[in-house]
Amino acid sequence: MTDIVASIPSPGHGVWNLGPVPIRAYALMILLGIVAAIWLGNKRWIERGGLPNQVSDIAMWAVPFGVIGGRLYHVLTDWSAYFGPGGRGFVASLQIWEGGLGIWGAVALGAVGAYIGCARSGLAFAPFADAIAPAIVLAQAIGRWGNWFNQELFGRPTDAPWGLAIDAAHRPEGYLAYSTFQPTFLYESIACLAILGVLLWADRKFALSHGRVFALYLALYCTARGAIETIRIDDAHTLLGIRLNVFTAIIVGLLALLYLVKVSEVAHGREIVVDGKYAVAGAVAAGATPGAVAAVVASEVVEIQTVTEVVVDSRQTQFNETFEVVEALEVVDVAEVTAASVTLAATAQSSTSVETPSKSSPAAKPARGRRAKPK
Repeated sequence: MTDIVASIPSPGHGVWNLGPVPIRAYALMILLGIVAAIWLGNKRWIERGGLPNQVSDIAMWAVPFGVIGGRLYHVLTDWSAYFGPGGRGFVASLQIWEGGLGIWGAVALGAVGAYIGCARSGLAFAPFADAIAPAIVLAQAIGRWGNWFNQELFGRPTDAPWGLAIDAAHRPEGYLAYSTFQPTFLYESIACLAILGVLLWADRKFALSHGRVFALYLALYCTARGAIETIRIDDAHTLLGIRLNVFTAIIVGLLALLYLVKVSEVAHGREIVVDGKYAVAGAVAAGATPGAVAAVVASEVVEIQTVTEVVVDSRQTQFNETFEVVEALEVVDVAEVTAASVTLAATAQSSTSVETPSKSSPAAKPARGRRAKPK
């Protein structure tokens, strides 16, 4: 009873059979993360000037590329486990549902897929990347729970109350005598949620643009991942006694930080995006200054005003011509009414002997039913 209270239990199994179809918890967590990412990414993309469903369209490119990239990175960095002496073989290298997706490869190839999708649709890639960066880290926070179901990617042994109980069958060599370990999957999930909050706050506070939200995501995630890697005990390639993923985190994190600093020196304000596309030609580069953007916008506004004036003048001319035709028709009606009025006046004069103006008198001339032309 004490062991249960003082540790986090691991699921007894991560597969449920729905008839002949196996339902794997790891795959469900990945899919749930993708759905959440599309939801949040779509919401943010619309706020940035995109259209609904554009994120899901791009996801049709980004997700397959990301899965392939993640698996490639995992296999390449753990080559001996599949193709070394006693390795699991080629078929096992394709079994993604068993676990093993390297985030570095997933982000790299996923970005390539997103770029291809944006290019084919004519969408603005940098604003798109900024919109989906928080969505990606949300997907990671959810997807990490798939490792919990597989009882994998845990850290060094610990007696802490939050230690993760691992079955003997899943413990690495040299650690069979220990039962609870650091729940690194939980650490990373919590770190991803914290990064999500920072990204949303920073984006609102500083109006980040030109890929800076994505760069900030990479810098923060690399920092957290590098620290977590130092306590993991699963098999991994090392360099100078340090896990390869630590070097990857340092390099990618520094590059992201450098990009963030350099672009922040020249980029001011958000890109102008309409229906998911750049609305101002010439203002899409990271170095576009507010003055350059204003100049381009002003020229386009002048062009729009000129076209509008031409259209208005044309419509006014058409209206005046139509009014003159209508007025000509009204003259005939007025003349007939005038003749009838003179006849009635003559009849009244003869019956009442009251003098009435003659037809030639100005008073007898009826006013033309002419309307004032609209101006």
